[in-house]
Amino acid sequence: MTQLRRGLMLSVAVVLATAVACGTDSSDSSSPTTVNESDAPQSIVSLAPVATEMLFAVGAGDQVVAVDEQSNYPEEAPRTTLSGYTPNVEAVLGYDPDLVVTTEQSDDLISGLEAANVQVLVLPAAKSLDDVYSQIEQVGAATGHVGEAAELVSQMQTDIDAVVSQLPERDEPLTYFQELDETFYTVTNDTFVGSIYSMLGLTSIAEGSDPYPQLSAEYILDANPDIIFLADAQCCGVTAESVAQRPGWSELTAVQEGRVYVLDADIASRWGPRVVELVRQVGTISASIPVTVSNP
Repeated sequence: MTQLRRGLMLSVAVVLATAVACGTDSSDSSSPTTVNESDAPQSIVSLAPVATEMLFAVGAGDQVVAVDEQSNYPEEAPRTTLSGYTPNVEAVLGYDPDLVVTTEQSDDLISGLEAANVQVLVLPAAKSLDDVYSQIEQVGAATGHVGEAAELVSQMQTDIDAVVSQLPERDEPLTYFQELDETFYTVTNDTFVGSIYSMLGLTSIAEGSDPYPQLSAEYILDANPDIIFLADAQCCGVTAESVAQRPGWSELTAVQEGRVYVLDADIASRWGPRVVELVRQVGTISASIPVTVSNP
């Protein structure tokens, strides 16, 4: 296996898949640089919650010396005031890292770390489950945990397949509105979380070129979604009860049928190992709705 040398920038080649599948690589993906366990980095800094969750999930947690201020999971992660959005090279170097993992393509960060002979692993935003699996394998390869990463990916695939196999067949997908905040920003099918919903038999009421559009209340009322998912309960205190109190919203099918659900905003917005939890929650909801349910 090739030794991972300091100063080498590692980049994950993300396959922009148009459908969710259960494979991990394609001919367009670059092969990960793999290190032996004895050569594995021992002073890792994570600058993104997704990276932190992947590192700990593959068994590299003991090698992590610092994570960014947004990395709130797992609880034992060494959280600091480091910013992943506006990373400061000097602050990162203060932890004497031999590997930095980030999701941001920051030229200043990368060039600054390379100048200090620190290796960098960049994990771009995933578009599909294939991307997630590939990135987990990249993290495992870069940290000396190839076997653990492979086992994690295999278990995720098994767990997700089990959920999908229990879904009823429908002539038309159920419709949903995922509320990102109280100004009605949402997601389309052309997002990572949208691909998860699609796999589970749901389709967004939002369309268009913008993957995260802002809808009007009138649009939502007219679309009358079968299900409403709230990803703004933690940030904004939105509840099923407060949704029902909005003008006209008590007439929505989702409200009348009690199909307004609170999501964990972190899990719903991160493309890491805990996506399995989102799949289980949404899959259970989808499977519980009678096949005869369909809005015109």
